[in-house]
Amino acid sequence: MAPAAGGGGRELAPLAKYKLVFLGDQGVGKTCIINRFVYDSFDKNYQATIGIDFLSKTMYLEDRTVRLQLWDTAGQERFRSLIPSYIRDSSVAVVVYDTTARASFLDSSKWIADVRAERGDDVVVVLVGNKTDLADRRQVSVEEGEAKARAERILFVETSAKAGVNVKRLFRDVAAALPGAAGAPPPAAGLVDIKLTANPNGAGDDGAAKCAC
Repeated sequence: MAPAAGGGGRELAPLAKYKLVFLGDQGVGKTCIINRFVYDSFDKNYQATIGIDFLSKTMYLEDRTVRLQLWDTAGQERFRSLIPSYIRDSSVAVVVYDTTARASFLDSSKWIADVRAERGDDVVVVLVGNKTDLADRRQVSVEEGEAKARAERILFVETSAKAGVNVKRLFRDVAAALPGAAGAPPPAAGLVDIKLTANPNGAGDDGAAKCAC
């Protein structure tokens, strides 16, 4: 049998696939974060997710290549019953809140509890504060987000899907924390604190337009 192409005849490792489920209230920007990562685009027009949407993207890391399967869930209460089945076999749960809407930050505790109820500690959980470009409307401080993540023993990062700040870094660090990654800790090993600073070269305008997806 002829050797596999590439790598001097070494067999190519199968592409690792991981399911990421995005959770959070309606309007916090889950879809916008995904679209910024997959398409590097931002749509300011409101369009709520109906049910569940799915996208995927391959990431090329230093030590391996992974395919991230991104499941975008609706935040409306009437779709809540669908969500546990998507959490159940996920590798990562990304819980998003809006830094300009305190209620969404408070509700993030319920989303985290849903994840724990379905997956226990066998999942990477990330708390994401989105819409940092709207600094003049901020209702949740960075310190509050960090404190909640520390209490829940999960990852934390703030992003702006509109300006593209920290979105790619979010996914790179999530990929690095996935099972099988070099140096990745076990899910319950404790807090892995992702503290990311805004990239001044990636900042957009601070206009009122925002994604409510």
